[in-house]
Amino acid sequence: MKHFWKEVAVVAEDGGWGIALDGRPVRTPQRAPLAVANAMLAEAVAAEWREAGETIDPAAMPMTGLANAAIDLAAPDPAAFAAPVAAYAQSDLFCYRDARDAALQAEQAAAWNPLLAWAEAHYGVEFTLTQGVLPVDQPAATVAALRDAVLAQDHWRLAALTPLVTIGGSLVAGLALIEDAFEADILWNSVSLDELYQERRWGADGEAQKARAIHKRDWDNAARFLNFL
Repeated sequence: MKHFWKEVAVVAEDGGWGIALDGRPVRTPQRAPLAVANAMLAEAVAAEWREAGETIDPAAMPMTGLANAAIDLAAPDPAAFAAPVAAYAQSDLFCYRDARDAALQAEQAAAWNPLLAWAEAHYGVEFTLTQGVLPVDQPAATVAALRDAVLAQDHWRLAALTPLVTIGGSLVAGLALIEDAFEADILWNSVSLDELYQERRWGADGEAQKARAIHKRDWDNAARFLNFL
């Protein structure tokens, strides 16, 4: 898509705020009106269109992309969209501890136990911890409660929760950010703990660092999207 417009405007609409390019409404990939939840988010989306280069780069327009996902993918069937994310209740990263390295175990406990304790208190659940990577069943009541917590989110928050959980491997971390229980950087460091520990011990790998930088960018964008909500 080429840059063809001169003016980007935020337009109040019934039930939301839209974006207009030279007076013409922006639409999602599925041709729905790109109308968002509030004026602040609309201004953030509009800023991406104002700053767009000669050729549109979707990667440089994360607020637009998340809004599109909310409208086109999450809104039509929130339960179906949320199902893969809710499934992480059964395999949350924070429940799997290293089986051999006592120093890593200590760091995992220091970083992850407070997050699990928050979730246990907030949702009235209990977690089963294990050492190693073999799957461990979580209590059925825990899985159900966390699934309900996911399904309780509106389609805007579901769109942001999805990259948070898939990047970090932790539903608890994603829900903690939605509930504003911990700062985004604390949660990022928690989901990145194993990788950062290995890097400190064995040295940096350039490709791994590049991949982590991309994941951090996407994490920060999802957290920023939530802040607008």
